[in-house]
Amino acid sequence: MAIVDEILIGAITPLGPRAAPSGIDKHPVQSRLFLGPEGFDGDAQGDRKHHGGIEKAVHHYAYEHYAYWIAALGSRDVLTRPGAFGENLSTRGLTERDVAIGDTFRLGGAVLQVSQGRQPCWKLNTRFETADMAIRVQKSGLTGWYYRVLESGYVEPGDELRPLDRISPEWTIQRLWRVLYIDTMNRDELAAMIELDHLPESWRGYARKRLQTRQVEDWSRRLQGEPLPSA
Repeated sequence: MAIVDEILIGAITPLGPRAAPSGIDKHPVQSRLFLGPEGFDGDAQGDRKHHGGIEKAVHHYAYEHYAYWIAALGSRDVLTRPGAFGENLSTRGLTERDVAIGDTFRLGGAVLQVSQGRQPCWKLNTRFETADMAIRVQKSGLTGWYYRVLESGYVEPGDELRPLDRISPEWTIQRLWRVLYIDTMNRDELAAMIELDHLPESWRGYARKRLQTRQVEDWSRRLQGEPLPSA
């Protein structure tokens, strides 16, 4: 069980020199908020193809990771408060080592299920003013994770994230990260990943394609974004 210290939401605003529409700039709310199938009321995503939706309705990031990033990057204003990584939930006591795909929690009046890890994108580079921030997050394994919403309801800061069920406790977010980014061609792990029915099809598709092609997908566009147009 963990206490949700902060619930954060954000509107769409222009981000960086590309002026890309983004909802990564999240801010805490002080009162209860309705959580529906596609996330919190008032929360928005600028790129609906890659962010948000039913399988990525809520993003959770462990606040204890902030100490790691402060040590790695030095003092940054963005790291002085929760929300640096665009998270909706900030807690202490749950990390990628503890949480597994399919874990189900009650939060206030809602029920959430862990759906997938977070795949960091180039917008973190801009937010942190660090050209390789997305790559750093990917390599660190401190990615955070997403929930799908099984039951809608009202939640508020201070609510307990109470565990209800674990259907694949061996498949932690950390293990999934290791298969995707570290031990990338482990055929046994890839085959096991395909069998996770509660893992989104897009993620199981990575495993299928790797087994078929014996190649790892190119992450450069996600991590670096499109080049800026020349002047």
